[in-house]
Amino acid sequence: MSQSKVVVITGGSRGIGAKTAIEASRRGFGVILTYNAHPEAAHDVVAAIEAAGGKAVALALNVAAAASFADFRADVQDALAKTWNVSHLSGLVNNAGYGLFQPIATVTEAQFDGLFNVHLKGPFFLTQALLPLLENGSSIVNLTSATTRVATAGVAPYAAFKGGLQVLTRYMAKEWGERGIRVNSVSPGPIRTELGGGLNEDFEALLSSQTALGRVGEPEEVARVITTLLSQDSGWINAQDLEVSGGYVV
Repeated sequence: MSQSKVVVITGGSRGIGAKTAIEASRRGFGVILTYNAHPEAAHDVVAAIEAAGGKAVALALNVAAAASFADFRADVQDALAKTWNVSHLSGLVNNAGYGLFQPIATVTEAQFDGLFNVHLKGPFFLTQALLPLLENGSSIVNLTSATTRVATAGVAPYAAFKGGLQVLTRYMAKEWGERGIRVNSVSPGPIRTELGGGLNEDFEALLSSQTALGRVGEPEEVARVITTLLSQDSGWINAQDLEVSGGYVV
């Protein structure tokens, strides 16, 4: 694949997003990855991609700030023209997010709104903003969560908005199918990332015991699934949620 196929990956500085950026480049995509609070980490990902012969650009983006999306679209257009000499995107991965582990009884309105803005409102309006740049036949992947299937105490708002994103995924697929745009979601189970403060030894042991394969997953294992959905290898997969969890609570 020539790198005239370019994808945007939000939250690409760390964890699943960073591994997805690297894997997408390895498979021949050009990559625009976004960061919010960790520019140095984002530029490290770009450097790793370039060292392996790929092309990548890191752009600042606060997914909670929908008013900034028009300016971000202009930044994406500029990067497409200057780095790849193209005008359209071939894919979008709505990955940026953060966790909150707190019982419903103590969640504040501000915490609720913050999670909503990043995990549901942000993907809705960012995808809307980038839609004119997405070429016919492109692919969108939304990151959801196995917590939408398995109720885990302390993550109710996060899981609720991820569940909303699963529903939104199907509606996006329905509305944009006439353009050949595929929209799927990927729901990671227990994964070794920094989300919610990461895993300590006891928590990892608990999650491993609840997983059929007897361990937690690695970010690159999710990244490979996301990147496959971006490619034409998954050209007949649409409007689906794929849980990538090793058999979590089956």
